[in-house]
Amino acid sequence: MVRTAQLLTGDFHEAEDLVQTTLAKVYGRWRRVPRDEVDLYVRRALINNNLSRIRRKRVAHLLTPVLPDSLRHTSGGHAEAVEQRTALLAALADLTPRQRAVVVLRYGEDLTESETARVLHCSVGTVKSHARRGLTTLRAHPGLAPGPGTGPAPSPPAPSPAPSGARR
Repeated sequence: MVRTAQLLTGDFHEAEDLVQTTLAKVYGRWRRVPRDEVDLYVRRALINNNLSRIRRKRVAHLLTPVLPDSLRHTSGGHAEAVEQRTALLAALADLTPRQRAVVVLRYGEDLTESETARVLHCSVGTVKSHARRGLTTLRAHPGLAPGPGTGPAPSPPAPSPAPSGARR
């Protein structure tokens, strides 16, 4: 739940607060939660609490988006993975809350389109359109652009047409 909440909020500490709030609310209604839909109910509560948090605008982001170079490169090993995760969280933050919820549920939680639609109380078509728009935005995000040597190999240049009358 914390991993999903972190993808929704973009901040680990906010994610922990969101999960704690969600679990406290679910606990208060535990007797009314259908036993065969516990996962669905908890995910829906997590998404709804996140949307409410965004609407209230109670949380202000005061963290700097990028650490100074001296701190970014002090530890080796997983530094590249941390940078990629930071770029992903920044790109997810640029999505609308509904697009972010769809992308996180579809690709982070690996739910099907119909399961995502059930969690978000919307149609499968709405899930598809939010996913398409969200992925388009993520693909265009400069922080997620592939670095040199990581993208596909460049295609060879097309041969220029021979001038008419020239022999080969």
